[in-house]
Amino acid sequence: MSVAKSGHQTRRVFLGTAAAGMTVSLTPAWAMNGSTEEEADVLPGSVRNNVSSFRMLRWQDYFENTLKGAILVDITSRALHFWSEDQTIYRLYPTSVPLSEDLTRRGRTEVVQKVVAPSWRPTPSMKERNPEWPDVVEGGAPDNPLGTHALYLAWTYYRIHGTHDTRKIGRRSSNGCVGLYNEHIAELFSMAQVGTQVLLI
Repeated sequence: MSVAKSGHQTRRVFLGTAAAGMTVSLTPAWAMNGSTEEEADVLPGSVRNNVSSFRMLRWQDYFENTLKGAILVDITSRALHFWSEDQTIYRLYPTSVPLSEDLTRRGRTEVVQKVVAPSWRPTPSMKERNPEWPDVVEGGAPDNPLGTHALYLAWTYYRIHGTHDTRKIGRRSSNGCVGLYNEHIAELFSMAQVGTQVLLI
């Protein structure tokens, strides 16, 4: 086989492989199943660049103190900030946020419970919209939308939790909760405590 012919076949194989790869990458996100959370479609021109939003913030601008630690969730920036009680630890994590304004709650609350491998139950309104959803997904299940850890807030049905579906991070994709990568919620879980202040803006 000549070098020219071999090069031509290599180029054909490369182009075929690239086209197949593009087909896979263009598959819509909803085609991936196993998730019990709703997911919004990404419309052309609706994706915003949040690089400037991932900047360090001062806790003093949002809290009177850092007693028991402080968590700030910026819904617009899709970012969670954590300060330890002694202010020696500061973390900034990307998050998922609620699908719509009517599912979004803002204001002050606190962590009231910490759960490893939390079980998940749809709220009554979720079950009404999606009657086919299961009544419960046990903790540790690969399709559990709460991931590996959850911080329960004083507001009923609201959590800061992990997710096994990493496509959700950085997007409007939840029914009200704030989602983090499992490795990030595990780290936050180890630092936060019952009573940690939480502010959603």
